[in-house]
Amino acid sequence: MSQSIYDFSCRAINGDLKPMSDYKGKVLLIVNTASNCGFTPQFEGLEQLYKQYKDKGFEVLGFPCNQFLKQEPGSDEEIQNFCSTRFSVSFPMFSKVDVNGPEADPLYQFLRREAKGLMGSTKIKWNFTKFLVNRNGEVVKRFATATKPEMIKNDIQSLLK
Repeated sequence: MSQSIYDFSCRAINGDLKPMSDYKGKVLLIVNTASNCGFTPQFEGLEQLYKQYKDKGFEVLGFPCNQFLKQEPGSDEEIQNFCSTRFSVSFPMFSKVDVNGPEADPLYQFLRREAKGLMGSTKIKWNFTKFLVNRNGEVVKRFATATKPEMIKNDIQSLLK
């Protein structure tokens, strides 16, 4: 039996365990985030996408990660506070995770396997790598860090139809 994203549960930033099956039937953009990164302003674009499409069945899920030059050193509470006050983030944020290595969150192990990066690499290269998931819980595409959220609109729209 093949796995889907719905087979996983992740810890929300408030500490609650959140089954990914709660997002069944939605299009998801899953992003590893960091508060002290050159790409941190992408929170603004992610929030705009979320606001534009949330009523059509779209969710952005943010997963803070401190694996890239320690650019997410804060506690979950500090991260939540930063995201909401600095960027008015209203999409779901999760507890800080590892996305690479032996301690990588099982969801991220799955995402990396399902949508490989450049030249077949499974490793996540940097903060703000984005994974697009269809309404069936299947990973359909990986976007590099430099891909701005607004550049993903067409892909999102095609999955929302």
